[in-house]
Formats: sequence, C-alpha cells, structure tokens
Amino acid sequence: MAILNIVKIGDEVLRKKCRPVERIDKRICTLLDDMKETMALASGVGLAAPQVGVLKRIAIVDNGKEVLELINPEIIKEEEVQEGYEACLSLPGQCGIVKRPLKVTIKAKDRNGSEITVFGEGLTARAFCHELDHLDGKLYIDIASEMIDESGAE
Repeated sequence: MAILNIVKIGDEVLRKKCRPVERIDKRICTLLDDMKETMALASGVGLAAPQVGVLKRIAIVDNGKEVLELINPEIIKEEEVQEGYEACLSLPGQCGIVKRPLKVTIKAKDRNGSEITVFGEGLTARAFCHELDHLDGKLYIDIASEMIDESGAE
C-alpha cells in the first residue's frame, strides 16, 4: 500500500465531475487500499478519488465500525435534516456550518463488483453526502452558511 498525496483547494481536479468506473480491476482495488491508508494517516472520516487526483466515481467512508468502499455510489434516499460543522482534508485549517440530510441510503458497488446498499445516520450521512459531492466537483464551501478559519487567523 502507498500513502497518496491529498489534493488541496485551488487544484482544478477538485472541481471536475468524475467518470463512472467501468471495470473493477487490480488498479481499482489498489486505489481503494491506498485511499484507506491515506485517509487513516490523515485522520479523515471519508475520502473521494478526486482528492487524490483520480477522476473516478470512488469514495470511502469510515462509519465507525468499518471503512465502506463505494464504487459508482448514488444516494437513493434522504431523510430529515441536520446542521453542523464540516471540514475537508483538501481544505486544511477550515470548517463550515453545512445543512445535510440526517439519514442517507446509498447504492454502490463493492470491490467485488457486487451491488450494495448502505445506510448512514448523523456523521456517516454527512460523510456520504460530502464525498459524493466531491465526485461531482462540488465542495462543502459551496453550500456552507458560515465558514470558520481554524488556524486562528482573522
């Protein structure tokens, strides 16, 4: 496994729409493994492929029990609303207040090509929405009602 470079705000790759994964092969599985290692080292909750410079519809989310691997994910159900702090590994030192669904159901494929359906609530639902936004070239700062600079700068 390898630690990947996390792309930072200003890199145009973060604003591009990702292509669907047509074939799950060894390269995709290696990417998933490398993304997991990279996310863990960065103490993240989720990571999307464009954040490591890959324009494929792939994301991972740590739901507190396991790291979910999501290939070609799509939201199939949203319920209720939550508002809270959100941050991003690609925007170090910043966070913002963002409204997201409280409960989210995702349909995706796993590394074996099997279709999976996963449910998330609270932080996991927020992470699902955040990572899927990345796959469409959107960042949480686009929808934040307020931004907070965590570096202490005014």
